Amino acid sequence: MERPLSELKDGATGVVCEIRLDGRTRRRLIEMGITPGAAMRVKRRAPLGDPLEVSLRGYDLALRAEDACKILVREAGA
Repeated sequence: MERPLSELKDGATGVVCEIRLDGRTRRRLIEMGITPGAAMRVKRRAPLGDPLEVSLRGYDLALRAEDACKILVREAGA
């Protein structure tokens, strides 16, 4: 079942299914390796929940919660 990246718990891994963003933001995320089929692990969140830190393709990345809720993932093992 697909759900927003922002809904995964800390430590959970998901595989990107769809990116529901347009324009520059979408292009920038794709350039950073967030593409369909990429595995991402949520490492932790800032104290107020924004941003969240994810790990993918050998590096860590901070994503705004606003963008993370528009990245649909399928939780690994689900």
